[in-house]
Amino acid sequence: MTEKTSLLAQRFRGYYPVVIDVETAGFNAKTDALLEIAVNLLQMDEAGQLNPGETLHFHVEPFAGANLDASSLAFNGIDPFNPLRGAVSEREALTEICKAVRKAQKAAGCQRTVIVAHNSAFDQGFVNAAIARTNYKRSPFHAFVSFDTTSLAALALGQTVLAKACQQAGIAFDSKEAHSALYDTERTAELFCYIVNKWQGLGGWPPLAAD
Repeated sequence: MTEKTSLLAQRFRGYYPVVIDVETAGFNAKTDALLEIAVNLLQMDEAGQLNPGETLHFHVEPFAGANLDASSLAFNGIDPFNPLRGAVSEREALTEICKAVRKAQKAAGCQRTVIVAHNSAFDQGFVNAAIARTNYKRSPFHAFVSFDTTSLAALALGQTVLAKACQQAGIAFDSKEAHSALYDTERTAELFCYIVNKWQGLGGWPPLAAD
């Protein structure tokens, strides 16, 4: 195992953190459609600094019988049936995401993947519901553990809204691009890395190498 691998494996008790954001057609994970999902595969360098990595992004077809709440669609601006979306089935999106996550998890020497998200219970609920709906058997994700950047940002930055937390951290945030799974995932990844690395700089784990 390389030094880079061992640091990431040790940092979160064997969990590999993956940042996720979803866009949906409502708030009920069991009944409302999952419409978009993006994941960022985090990396750690030899100094123990966490950095955003590759991002995977999928537009998703509503599952059969899914509820499509009009107010939710107006909020995120998604037309579920627009052919230009290039949407794929939940099964296809999950298969590609989980394949990439398992590969990154193994390379990091971790035993399980934990979801990192802003208001993580929401995103984790939709991921778990899609996994159950598609009867997907090889999920790398922990079923209930998650890291919530809302709580972390409240502690570290005094902010709970993603845009305001990013601004407080000096991370550029374009509100016109918000509520896209791709954009929000990449900003959340930057925010999570900022908080983790800031903690290291204050003396948290892993300790900085002596000069």
